[in-house]
Amino acid sequence: MKRLAISAGCALALAAHAAEPAVPAAPLPEVGASVLRVLGGLVFVLALFLGGVWLLRNWQRVVVQRGRVPKLNVLEVKSLGNRNALYVIGYEQQRLLLASSATGVTLVSHLPNAEAGEAPAPAPPSFAEALQQVLSRRSP
Repeated sequence: MKRLAISAGCALALAAHAAEPAVPAAPLPEVGASVLRVLGGLVFVLALFLGGVWLLRNWQRVVVQRGRVPKLNVLEVKSLGNRNALYVIGYEQQRLLLASSATGVTLVSHLPNAEAGEAPAPAPPSFAEALQQVLSRRSP
């Protein structure tokens, strides 16, 4: 009984398929255009990815304004041995003595404020400026 129902269903499906007019197959697109489209999409996605990675790594260069002296500076560092160090940190006119160890960072004390006439430590030159200085010293 099951065989009869299955064979009848197959016969009906074949008859319906035979009754439909045959539609000619659409011509395939040219291979060269397809390859160029795929490669163009690949280049676009890779450029977008690499641009995002660069922006993620260098966002500070984009956001930070050039020419401003940073408010937070490491004025002095003294290593005390295995993963221990003392830092003198300056923020605007305040100075702090911090201790760094394997367990964390601790405020040791507040140091006297820097005098108004005392200029803060100049910002270290950027890599481009340092490279220009080295190259200018080497050229005769």
